Amino acid sequence: MGAMSITDALKQVMESSGWKQRIHEIRLRRDWETIVGKTIARYTSELSLRSGRLTLGTSVAPLKQELHFAKDTIKANINEYYKETVVVEVIIR
Repeated sequence: MGAMSITDALKQVMESSGWKQRIHEIRLRRDWETIVGKTIARYTSELSLRSGRLTLGTSVAPLKQELHFAKDTIKANINEYYKETVVVEVIIR
């Protein structure tokens, strides 16, 4: 077995323990307004990220319909913002 850098070892531990997914969710909640804008952030709730699936809810019917149409854009914006694949699917409730 070859030598492994500390960075590589930490990445491996984070991925195998599930911490990486939890860190992504925390960062996404923190940066949500920056990524989607104030209006959408204000009217969305129940933000959760599990296995690359972002689930969010809204009680505003027109916004819910708009979010359904914008799922791919939301996913692309999040992944571009973090420069890695964080979200593979967006689910609107």
